[in-house]
Amino acid sequence: MVTVCFFHSNTPLEMDTQTLLHWLYVGSMIGGALLFWAWSRNPKGVPQYEYSIAMMIPIWSALAYMGMALGQGKTQVAGQITHYARYMDWVVSTPLLLLALAFTAMFYVPKDDRSKTLLFGLVAADVVMIVCGLLADLSESSTARLVWYLCGVGAFVAVLSLVWGPVRRIAFDSDPELGGIYTKLASVLTVLWFSYPTIWALGPSGLGLLNQTTETLLFVVVPFFSKVGFSILDLQYLRDLAPRKPAYHHTKAAASA
Repeated sequence: MVTVCFFHSNTPLEMDTQTLLHWLYVGSMIGGALLFWAWSRNPKGVPQYEYSIAMMIPIWSALAYMGMALGQGKTQVAGQITHYARYMDWVVSTPLLLLALAFTAMFYVPKDDRSKTLLFGLVAADVVMIVCGLLADLSESSTARLVWYLCGVGAFVAVLSLVWGPVRRIAFDSDPELGGIYTKLASVLTVLWFSYPTIWALGPSGLGLLNQTTETLLFVVVPFFSKVGFSILDLQYLRDLAPRKPAYHHTKAAASA
């Protein structure tokens, strides 16, 4: 029996450790969004859509975590609390992160020449990964949970194969320095993203080696670095690169806008 919990009871919300962690995360996401907005006022040759993506990621994530802080976005499955609001966050924020990474690789590629098939494949594989993770978390049967988890891992492998294969080649074919920047960014994102299935496997939904509070702490710290931390690195690299090696198609597009 799966019971969905949208709200707590009418009693005042208890500011327990998990709730406090969620609110701290919301504050950090808002701070990140404001930082990217401030940078967008002086773009330094970086197209505005890069800043828009960077802002949208923490804004959406903050909304999802605010729901959890208010006691929403939970469901009880097989005696364990599943925060499905996390998946509502990830199904939007992780495709945006991948698009930001891909757009960095394609910084010198005009928009009309960018492979829409490649971008779609990257996003589609990511969405499949997130949905499989959600279905694993909602499964009462350990067998079903394992099957969905493995399907999600398969989709994750597909994402990594695209990130480290054709997308990386585009970056190096465009400019060796850009290729180096892309490799650093992809490495950071890959390491952080490996943390997600690891935390899930060790947490209450998996082997149960981590308690709910520890899992919540990890799902606050890791997403902060994978969202705001990654975007800071991404934009800083581009803001340093663009004035020295401008992408002229961005300049022309801005002039005609």
